[in-house]
Amino acid sequence: MKQLSALQQHARRSNSFRNASSPLDATVDGSIKSPATIFWLVIHGLCCLISLVLGYRFSRLVFFLLFSTASSPSTSTIYSAFHRTLPLSGSISPPEGNISIGGGGSRVVVGRHGILIRPWPHPDPAEIMKAHKIIERVQVEQRSQFGAISPKTVIAITPTYVRTFQALHLTGVMHSLMSLPNIIWIVVEAGGITNETASLISKSGLKTIHIGFDRKMPLLWEDRHKLEAKMRLHALRIVQEKRLDGIVMFADDSNMHTLELFDEIQRVKWVGAVSVGILSHSGVSKQGELVMKQRDKEEKNSLVPVQGPACNSSKNLVGWHTFDRQPFVGRSARYIGDRGVVVPRKLEWAVFILNSRLLWEDANKPGWVKELKEVGKDVETPLSLLMDDSVVEPLGDCGKKVMMWWLRVEARADSKFPSRWIIDPPLDITVEAKRTPWPDSPPELPSYSERQASKTPSRRKRTSQAAKVLDEEHVSIRRSGDG
Repeated sequence: MKQLSALQQHARRSNSFRNASSPLDATVDGSIKSPATIFWLVIHGLCCLISLVLGYRFSRLVFFLLFSTASSPSTSTIYSAFHRTLPLSGSISPPEGNISIGGGGSRVVVGRHGILIRPWPHPDPAEIMKAHKIIERVQVEQRSQFGAISPKTVIAITPTYVRTFQALHLTGVMHSLMSLPNIIWIVVEAGGITNETASLISKSGLKTIHIGFDRKMPLLWEDRHKLEAKMRLHALRIVQEKRLDGIVMFADDSNMHTLELFDEIQRVKWVGAVSVGILSHSGVSKQGELVMKQRDKEEKNSLVPVQGPACNSSKNLVGWHTFDRQPFVGRSARYIGDRGVVVPRKLEWAVFILNSRLLWEDANKPGWVKELKEVGKDVETPLSLLMDDSVVEPLGDCGKKVMMWWLRVEARADSKFPSRWIIDPPLDITVEAKRTPWPDSPPELPSYSERQASKTPSRRKRTSQAAKVLDEEHVSIRRSGDG
């Protein structure tokens, strides 16, 4: 009984508590169900989501837009409102360029930043010229800080002749030399001066000396190497006669040079040497593939052969890295256009850098230098000008850096190409275009060959009709005679 009475009292207390709390629950449910409360809750949740996306308090911006004096907010006021509501570590004022300017482009504000929309498709030429001037100024400052203080004039000697790939090779060397502030380009042309070579080197705007050589370039590679050596020696005599002052380098038209090379050769006092990578190539023949496989087996340590100075641990010149031609005996290319491997000389002229005062007569120069008149006509390398090879100064971290590549890529000697690479008359259409950018263009007039082809059938047709008429008349005359 006592337990039953205790349970009844507990139930009464719980009922009384429920009756007391029921008005509160009713008021809470009523307030939640009211439309105004639901509307503000939705607005608050929407502002929270937008604030999460934009990254700052969106309610401040809404408050600013609602109670602003301006009737229609412009791009500049919105941009300033963004910066006011966004707490930044440093006070950065919006640039004046963020304001919309008519004619020169427009700006669109997306998030925190303004985006400049340029007029399509051409940018502002004034800005392009300003950017080029800034880049040029940076290059001048870099050259003044890290380059030579007073750079000497570079005298580049290039033997060449008119052929299919001359424009390709000579253009590459020309653009490399155009990056130098002081340059004299001596171009020696085999077979005499031609308009093709003159028009090509005149586009560079460099100080050039174009001289002709009375002999034509032979077809055999061995004879070509010998003639090119004579052409370089002829250019050295021009340097001696005109007493050109500077650094002499041998820039063959098919070689490739790094810009670092031109800064490195400024360190030469009398005679220097750089490392040259040999990029020998072959055709598609099986014989050339066997040569390349044999060469890969023999040159395990060096995939690309290198010519240049060899130094010891003290960075002193002790010898030379030369090109071994023994593996290519009987397998190398004999003439221009041959499918064999084109191999260089044992030591190329491009390895050596000379001070032009070594060539002057009656000049203050070392005693270990020979005069040009004492050297014969058949000179393989500039080492023939020296009495002692140990005086050569190794460049490029004592020959460890390859700053030039030797490559000989030529077309067949009988290959045809347009003069100065100007296609006149234009080429015939091989594949007609399905769409053209000018759909309303007038019809093209038929060419001379088409007009001749159109006239030929009509003449044949007239001839056949005339022959047919004559046959009919002849038949009618015979019938009348029989009658």
